[in-house]
Amino acid sequence: MVAKIDADSCTGCGSCVDECPAAAITLNDEDIAVVDEDECLDCGACEDACPNGAITVE
Repeated sequence: MVAKIDADSCTGCGSCVDECPAAAITLNDEDIAVVDEDECLDCGACEDACPNGAITVE
């Protein structure tokens, strides 16, 4: 399992970046969240933190 970002729903608010305990999420140049799959803990903290429902842990 890994966190997946829906780029169309991501507003670049950074909530997921702030909540990720593994620092596995960054914002790219377009302010869209990007997950480093090798670092992701599959914990769901980012999914819970996203106010737009742009993240799912699958």
